[in-house]
Amino acid sequence: MSAREKTTLLRGGAIYTPADPFATAMVAEAGAIAWVGSEGAADAHADSADEVIDLRGALVTPAFVDAHVHATATGLALGGLDLSGTGSRAELLDRIAAYSASLPDDVVVLGTGWDETAWAAVADRDLPSRADIGRAAGGRKVYLSRVDVHSALVSDSLLAAVPDAPGSVGFTEDGPLTRDAHHAVRAAALASITSAQRTAAQEATLRRAAELGIGALHECGGPQISGEDDFTGLLALAARGEGPYVFGYWGELTDPVKSRELGGVGAGGDLFIDGAIGSHTACLREPYTDAAEAGQGHLTPAGHAGAAYMTAEQIGAFVISCVEADVQPGFHVIGDYGLDLFVAGLDLAHDVVGEKRLRAMRTRAEHAEMPDHEHVKKFAHHGVVVSAQPGFDAAWGGSDGMYARRLGTGRALAMNPFAALASAGVVLAFGSDAPVIPLGPWEAVRAAAFHQTQASRMSARAAFTAHTRGGWRALHPSAPGVPADETGVLTPGSPATYAVWQASDLVVQAPDQRVAAWSTDERAGVPGLPDLTPGLDLPRCLRTAVRGRVVYDQLDR
Repeated sequence: MSAREKTTLLRGGAIYTPADPFATAMVAEAGAIAWVGSEGAADAHADSADEVIDLRGALVTPAFVDAHVHATATGLALGGLDLSGTGSRAELLDRIAAYSASLPDDVVVLGTGWDETAWAAVADRDLPSRADIGRAAGGRKVYLSRVDVHSALVSDSLLAAVPDAPGSVGFTEDGPLTRDAHHAVRAAALASITSAQRTAAQEATLRRAAELGIGALHECGGPQISGEDDFTGLLALAARGEGPYVFGYWGELTDPVKSRELGGVGAGGDLFIDGAIGSHTACLREPYTDAAEAGQGHLTPAGHAGAAYMTAEQIGAFVISCVEADVQPGFHVIGDYGLDLFVAGLDLAHDVVGEKRLRAMRTRAEHAEMPDHEHVKKFAHHGVVVSAQPGFDAAWGGSDGMYARRLGTGRALAMNPFAALASAGVVLAFGSDAPVIPLGPWEAVRAAAFHQTQASRMSARAAFTAHTRGGWRALHPSAPGVPADETGVLTPGSPATYAVWQASDLVVQAPDQRVAAWSTDERAGVPGLPDLTPGLDLPRCLRTAVRGRVVYDQLDR
């Protein structure tokens, strides 16, 4: 009997379902939810079940959806040179040396995660030279992507292998490489990865996702990120059905049908309008504050700071081509000027294809960190889905974080306004952008509920919905391979895509304590979630199932 054919009764816990806010039991049969209800009623299903699991108070929820990942890079970070948390230039070099010591001389050292703005001593924020990096790695070629993956440090030996890089936009004599120079050295570094290494990295990511209660991933690929073989290889791996779903978005400014030909569900994901704030490449209306302090606070001749990789006209034309081909479009966009370009492009497309057809496409804005009120209104009007990463605020937000250093406090505290987006009716789909932020869905829900800007906080329930239902709503329903019945809720008839959690007492958390107080009244019928107050332990996943197929299991029998 296959896992999907088996009838499983889970009882003695709490079921997070709109069908019954007080449900303690659930039956999964033939890959679907057959019943949810009370403990007393569960007795009637016990004899016919092939498997009866005593939850011992555990919580059952819909499995999470991570709406923005890079699977190969995440897997490489899980098992490779992780530079996150380094506290100084010296520690960075020490980690490179320790990791490289056991490697063959001809191996390219790949690392990720460094963030000089987190280094404790301001005087130590000078980055190591290419010669320093090469010495630490024993002369090997080295590629070290910044935490935002939009710039990198490299060794002299790797740079020598990419003769076009020094003449490219974004090249500096001995600092981080950005833009075209970065893309060139990254392509050379990633070309060193064998097919077996790539598959192993992807498998590691899928395993880790399953361990964290993630039932689906949105892979964001493209020629400047991972390459076609990487993209199609991941989709083929996921198609074996041994782990979470994987839905691929291919970001290339070409015929959008190509994304379908590669097996993807949409054309976009990381089709870059701009870059990232940490690397000074997000496209801004005003100069970067720390660049101004260094005497470099000027706008480009085009009237913006940072990088603009597309024009409004290119954005509009691409959206129009996607509408005509019935392929969902999407763009990476972070800065306020980049968002100006994005909405201007949507307006141009709207004038050609009309409101109904444009809204039906569910155009995705990946990250969309600096929207103002006008942007938010345009998102709602044009049916934009915002694929957001709450972990960005947790890592870099607040009055003294990296965003404040790059942009000044005023602009930094206005970033990632989740409450405003949700209030305007914009669909939010939460994710990690792993490896930028490690996979961690409960961490993301906590970050949204306890946003460092009070006015941008949303209820834990709304944040949880953005990380479950939101991920399914972010997919275009007509795309090949997108299951129409997956909606991110546990109700009779829906797929048995769920996670089981060892969790604390269940509560209702909302920014407005009056709402929380009302919601905890039994008469409100609002199901609770684990207490996500910072400092408390987060839930631990005990089981993950995808359409009834168990892909991770640590439940005691």
